[in-house]
Amino acid sequence: MIITRTPLRVSFTGGGTDMADYYRINGGAVVSMAINKYIYITVSKKFDNAIRVSYSSTEIVEKVSELHHDLVREAMHLAGITGGIEVTSIADIPSGTGLGSSSSFTVGVLNALFTYTGKRLSARDLAELACKIEIDILGHPIGKQDQYAAAYGGIHYFCFMTDDTVNYNRIELTDNDMMRMRNKLMIFYTGITRSADGVLSEQKQNIGKKIEVLNEMKQQAADMYHTLSTVGFDKSFGESLHQGWIKKQSLAGGISNPEIARIYDAAMSAGAVGGKLLGAGGGGFLLFYCDEEYQNSVREAVGLRQIDIMPDMYGSRVVYFV
Repeated sequence: MIITRTPLRVSFTGGGTDMADYYRINGGAVVSMAINKYIYITVSKKFDNAIRVSYSSTEIVEKVSELHHDLVREAMHLAGITGGIEVTSIADIPSGTGLGSSSSFTVGVLNALFTYTGKRLSARDLAELACKIEIDILGHPIGKQDQYAAAYGGIHYFCFMTDDTVNYNRIELTDNDMMRMRNKLMIFYTGITRSADGVLSEQKQNIGKKIEVLNEMKQQAADMYHTLSTVGFDKSFGESLHQGWIKKQSLAGGISNPEIARIYDAAMSAGAVGGKLLGAGGGGFLLFYCDEEYQNSVREAVGLRQIDIMPDMYGSRVVYFV
């Protein structure tokens, strides 16, 4: 039996510039952080040659091509596994909530399946294969940041080059900055789950009309990387989140809605410096930067469930192998 643990992520700035239609012309950049919320994938050998895959549903099939779960199906094809295997998944956070769960799942299942075959992949290999499955094979209208965040872990400035390569710069914060980040970032669950494909499809179609906004968002990522690497984590981080959220809403309809706008405005009025909705939009989690003296007021104003997050520094790992 093999168990992998793969982190989810929060994207701070630059989201949208990791889409191929943009970065292949202009280059893209994102600052993101893997967090201590995970997807666990278990792979074990079956007694017979059938394939059993358990997630929100359970499938039992004789051939890989018969699997409805497209991510597992394509990962098994790439790993060269034809049968006699059971795959299960468990997640700390519901899917469709803006934390990159689809890509974390893909990275985690690739890590587990290739380990099962006796081959260990690097973080770069895992990210590249996950992108191949989600974007090239399945044609999902997504970018490349989530796969790299899940594979590498930590806090990174990812640069998406015009030749499809990805450069990464790990952001090393001081212990004091890490404590400030933990104390000042607040994340709330809106209770809304959604498929990102609709919003992302529209965003992809709009790229040609939104080049100037995306250029500004790419520059915001570069500026945040510079500030975190030189000055550290301070109030400007929250201000950058706010400016990025304003720009992001112009990329496509459905990124925000009246309820999300109401919650965001309530948090800002109660003392938050800035924030954003995580992921493609429409629901999921709201992230805010807020000084400690205003946090109780913000909690009362938004009236939503808050979760604690910390950075995951390791990325996708095999945590059990027997």
